[in-house]
Amino acid sequence: MDQSNRYADLSLDEAELIRGGNHILCAYKLKPKAGTGFLEAAAHFAAESSTGTNVEVSTTDDFTKGVDALVYHIDEATEEVRIAYPLELFDRNIIDGRMMLVSFLTLTIGNNQGMGDIDHAKMYDFYVPRRAIELFDGPAVNIGELWRILGRPVVDGGYIAGTIIKPKLGLRPEPFAQAAYDFWLGGDFIKNDEPQGNQVFAPLRKTIPLVYDAMKRAMDETGEAKLFSANITADDHAEMIARGEFILQAFGPDADKVAFLVDGFVGGPGMVTTVRRYFPRQFLHFHRAGHGMVTSPSSKRGYTAYVLAKMSRLQGASGIHVGTMGYGKMEGAKDDRNIAYIIEREEYQGPAYFQKWYGMKQTTPIVSGGMNALRLPGFFSNLGHANVINTAGGGSYGHLDGPAAGARSLRQAHDCWAAGADPIEWAKDHREFARAFESFPKDADQIFPGWRAKLLG
Repeated sequence: MDQSNRYADLSLDEAELIRGGNHILCAYKLKPKAGTGFLEAAAHFAAESSTGTNVEVSTTDDFTKGVDALVYHIDEATEEVRIAYPLELFDRNIIDGRMMLVSFLTLTIGNNQGMGDIDHAKMYDFYVPRRAIELFDGPAVNIGELWRILGRPVVDGGYIAGTIIKPKLGLRPEPFAQAAYDFWLGGDFIKNDEPQGNQVFAPLRKTIPLVYDAMKRAMDETGEAKLFSANITADDHAEMIARGEFILQAFGPDADKVAFLVDGFVGGPGMVTTVRRYFPRQFLHFHRAGHGMVTSPSSKRGYTAYVLAKMSRLQGASGIHVGTMGYGKMEGAKDDRNIAYIIEREEYQGPAYFQKWYGMKQTTPIVSGGMNALRLPGFFSNLGHANVINTAGGGSYGHLDGPAAGARSLRQAHDCWAAGADPIEWAKDHREFARAFESFPKDADQIFPGWRAKLLG
């Protein structure tokens, strides 16, 4: 059934919709199945997203029609569809009237992508008006709080050198804590890898006190504050809260140095919001485990990593992994820096929409996935700044001289970029950075061809 007369209005002006402030706008790449007209498919997509279905129903009244989602722009050549969703459509909390990301996803991503007349559809941007932004939590704390703890300026405090305990599984409590201590002698920030939690060979109640002891010893030895991001991901919200409360109790007077990691993609918005609201003083570390099955450029359904990052800021993530923009082991490209820009800036022109955040705190870009000291100068040059958390697992524990040296090599790589120096010349006076060339020779050959003659010869 062609519903374009009801669920499409191509005369609507996008600028007027934005000025009105009464709609969330979504931009998709959409392709109908063969035999279905483009506008017809787009209108059916909007109907399924809001007040309609595939037939006329007897319960529809004039008020219902007033909250229809409307297709307001199509471009068949580029497979682009833009839809305006009235704010009234979205579910609100009964306890405080706030908006929910689950409702946003249910409407804009829900059943519509699986309809028989849609070959594929993928959201690549969305626009949130000021009133809706006011109704989302947003971050409680961000990187400024971590910079303060580290004794740095709370604005432009710079690079935080971090790691991920490796191997990701298989370490018992004592070697796990030792691995943390060894890195903290040279670096700032450690996160659990996402599968690490309460395995039978490394029970949380035994591991965490040992990690805190390692942190105290490292702080005593270096005279520097240290940070730990503890994974509290679980199926049950009560379990997450129990883990979080135990960890804070274990760290006692240094509980401010604890972040909480949640697998926000596989766990869902409810998990993120639970941590945001129950532990508002902790840095909320949004990990994206599993996101690639939806956000990968090779996927034609779901939504992009840009959209996921934007949603994470609305939910209140203090930081989210943004990929490595082609500089690490994960798929990506240099222009993926827009994923960082949309969450860290007060306003930004995205692929479809110009978004203002109206004072909502920034979400911190977290860079992870195959990074090491050799890859960092190029990464920083591409991004244009170093106000990020970088968690280099293999890049630290794979350093020939151990994780403390690996951590120092990361810091030296940052300093090299900040000084605008030639990396090979910089390496001649910075041993840990120089040893990174020998530690990761394949990367060195690719990024700095001829380095052996210049550095070792």
